[in-house]
Amino acid sequence: MATSAIGPGFLTQTTVFTQQLLASFGFVILISVLLDIGAQMNIWRVLAVTEKHAQDIANEMLPGLGYFIAALIVLGGLAFNIGNVAGCGLGLNVLTGMDTIYGAILSGIIALFIFWMKEAGNAIDRFSKILGVLIFLLTLYVAFSSQPPVGEALYRSVVPEKISVVAIVTLVGGTVGGYICFAGGHRLLDAGIKGVDALPQVTRSSVTGILVTAFMRVVLFLAALGVVMKGGLLDPGNPPASVFKLAAGELGYRFFGVVMWAAAITSVVGASYTSVSFLKTFHPWIDKNSRWIITGMILFSTVVFAIVGRPVKILLTAAALNGLVLPITLTVMLLAARNIKLVGTYRHPMVLQVAGWIVVIVMCGMSYLTIANWVHG
Repeated sequence: MATSAIGPGFLTQTTVFTQQLLASFGFVILISVLLDIGAQMNIWRVLAVTEKHAQDIANEMLPGLGYFIAALIVLGGLAFNIGNVAGCGLGLNVLTGMDTIYGAILSGIIALFIFWMKEAGNAIDRFSKILGVLIFLLTLYVAFSSQPPVGEALYRSVVPEKISVVAIVTLVGGTVGGYICFAGGHRLLDAGIKGVDALPQVTRSSVTGILVTAFMRVVLFLAALGVVMKGGLLDPGNPPASVFKLAAGELGYRFFGVVMWAAAITSVVGASYTSVSFLKTFHPWIDKNSRWIITGMILFSTVVFAIVGRPVKILLTAAALNGLVLPITLTVMLLAARNIKLVGTYRHPMVLQVAGWIVVIVMCGMSYLTIANWVHG
């Protein structure tokens, strides 16, 4: 779940909103983390207790509801995937100077090769994990070397000068929105970690995933804040790469390109696979032809980005769209938690129910304001 969340969109969102909100972005991170935990703990516990996938839970509650949920997840995954292809293009642009569109098209072809050649996929997955550790260490170095105003960031995390509802929805959507939250919960089910006895482990895992993601976001926020506060001008075409170039020089800039490309290319395959997994239980034909459907999804995402362009805008919008999906899917899970037919004698803790409904109400309100901002903006 954490590796799904920390991708090209994560890097771009954090940098762009730090540039816009400065130290007050700390408040956005704090609120989004609380909302993330409230959503993920509820969803993962319900999945574990029912021992069913989300779409099957929804269909048992109301025939047809599972198809609607699956459609939302797949559409959200498609939006994320277009963003991942955009991230590939940005990564190759930094690494080689190649045009972002051409880089995205080349990456789409490579993603198909990785998907069809299992050995290649395993190799690049291991490569990405190593790079993930290295990017964390590099970001930590940048955070220290840029000397951000840590005291100001802490203060503004509680007393912000300005608040961005769009930023909160985008961060929540990029961390637990759409397919990401369910991907983690479904992985636990597939690993046999389910049932009431597994709830302590499920709860720990759900919170740990959020905190790991949040820690990386805070480090990147401080790195970007230090650069921006010193007057560093970020390239609007690739803001996170600018942070590394200004703080770690040309070598840091090129290394960032490798990391962003590797994170994005694995996310292209992963997002497609997970999105289609929501459809596989509906009909044997889908299960039988899932590899070709995933291939089509990767090709479609690549073609759409090649036509639309604007990678930074796509990376921000994809997460925001998935943030709009969250209140719907979380509402279904909270109602399922009280359905005796699904959960049997299990009683969902009242504190979690209250926290979950608060997240639903807050995200509904923020989603409305976000849509209104898009319409009028």
